[in-house]
Amino acid sequence: MDAFEAIGLLLTGFFASFFSALAGGGAGLLQFPALILLGLSFAGAVATHKVAVVALGVGSTLRHVREGGMDWRFLGLMTLLGLPGVVFGTRIALSIPDRPGKIAFGAVNIGLGLYSILRPQLGLERRPINRSGRGFVIGCMLTFGVGWLTGLVPSGPGVFTTLLFLTWFGFDYRQAVAITMIMVGLLWNSAGALTAAYSGPVQWSWVPALVVAGIVGGYAGSHLGLLRGNRFIKRAYEVLTLLMGASLIAQGL
Repeated sequence: MDAFEAIGLLLTGFFASFFSALAGGGAGLLQFPALILLGLSFAGAVATHKVAVVALGVGSTLRHVREGGMDWRFLGLMTLLGLPGVVFGTRIALSIPDRPGKIAFGAVNIGLGLYSILRPQLGLERRPINRSGRGFVIGCMLTFGVGWLTGLVPSGPGVFTTLLFLTWFGFDYRQAVAITMIMVGLLWNSAGALTAAYSGPVQWSWVPALVVAGIVGGYAGSHLGLLRGNRFIKRAYEVLTLLMGASLIAQGL
């Protein structure tokens, strides 16, 4: 690895993790296409991204654990429900053509951003709903589906999880992003990383630089979001989903 590659990997890992930790997803918006531009194949970029992106979860989790107030029982249950979907989705992601999926998920990401923009009060206050009965069962099924998306899509699955916790379970943005970063960023991504390491062509020589930068970026992004509050995180989420959607569509055309 030469100096150009090292600097590119450090900058990519930091900024991808920083913005993802701030907005609740989207590390693949920067990191995944950057790995392709640096010379990896699609499968190699998927596998390497899946391994390296765990660092985002480590850095972000450290900051959110310091903040406290986490519903660990809810987090543990949702994590377990989504893990099978993550493993299944990752195995599929390493063997399917990417262009149609990029266009489709790009359009969905833009829709998520517009949905948040058109609902000005979404996520600004905590309003717990669907925590028992039929609503909770449906939420559990949706969580499995989001886990599958997390494994399948290299760019942006965290934003689906964040929106699920906002709309279906009534968390505010700070809480939804915190759960997403621990559940998706650390735990689900760890399962995806193990699957990718076993099944895919990981560029291991690039992983250390991405991991170091990812831990620092994840911590810094979470710290800024906690300082600035729900409205700031909401705007970051909306901007990131729109940019991510446009980027995915452009890559797929």
